[in-house]
Amino acid sequence: MLFFALLVKVTWILAADGGHHWTYEGPHGQDHWPTSYPECGGDAQSPINIQTDSVIFDPDLPAVQPHGYDQPGTEPLDLHNNGHTVQLSLPSTLHLGGLPRKYTAAQLHLHWGQKGSQEGSEHQINSEATVAEACSVAALLLQTHASAAPLAYTPPQVGETENQAYGHILSHLHEIRHKDQITSVPPFNVRELLPQQLEQFFRYNGSLTTPPCYQSVVWTVFHRRAQISVEQLEKLQGTLFSTEEEPLAPLIQNYRIPQPLNQRTIFASFVQAGPLYTTGEMLGLGVGILAGCLCLLLAVYFIAQKIRKKRLGNRKSVAFTSARATTEA
Repeated sequence: MLFFALLVKVTWILAADGGHHWTYEGPHGQDHWPTSYPECGGDAQSPINIQTDSVIFDPDLPAVQPHGYDQPGTEPLDLHNNGHTVQLSLPSTLHLGGLPRKYTAAQLHLHWGQKGSQEGSEHQINSEATVAEACSVAALLLQTHASAAPLAYTPPQVGETENQAYGHILSHLHEIRHKDQITSVPPFNVRELLPQQLEQFFRYNGSLTTPPCYQSVVWTVFHRRAQISVEQLEKLQGTLFSTEEEPLAPLIQNYRIPQPLNQRTIFASFVQAGPLYTTGEMLGLGVGILAGCLCLLLAVYFIAQKIRKKRLGNRKSVAFTSARATTEA
């Protein structure tokens, strides 16, 4: 399954890493980000684990409206391996409606796990991670501050059918295997990367999921699912490197683990905010029901055997009594 997230950020945030080196693991990994980027240790960080039984329904949340995403123009789009992710540049003619302000598109990037892993998404739903997450970035820059409004697509399924929209990106990964390599991608319908229906989603206040982790983000996590093929997933997990020279390090596991929710509230635009049980809970429930049915059958069997023995005993007693009465007669 693939977890799609449309992440809206401000342009200056994209380059505001202060020049510090950071990684997802190791001595410069996410556990150490707050040392160089203090806001990464804040109390409103992203991603999070969305527990659907604790969200609050808000019928007034408007649906997000992508404008121009189906017609991104005629100019080729840059696809870049920046050592942390694969990033697709988006033209400024694209923007998002249905949010407090107008956000202009900037780029799209991906998060994924290691080869063969079933974990790679940043956000989780009911403690379940999915194999990948894609983030499309739009920007809003004000004179005094910057804000962001991410949109997230909940886990699509991995199957036999290829996703043509993601194919526009994944088919060019071999051209940017090493860090800092850039290639051109013909323009395509970026709208097809998003869910067909954008009305059902979760929303919460959070942060950027990479340094400097600024906490000026309003996340929107969609409820709908899509599908990519197993081959597409393997290509994403096994093509890129995070270095440009030997020794080459594979670009994998580029996702941040869920952060504490603290006192934040998660809202939902729909009543049924997710499955009643997680997969693990459903499996446990199924095993429990099966065990209960087996115990019930065994109980019925033993009761039936007891009743049968009692009836046989009664019949023998009657027969003995009758035989005795005949003898006495």
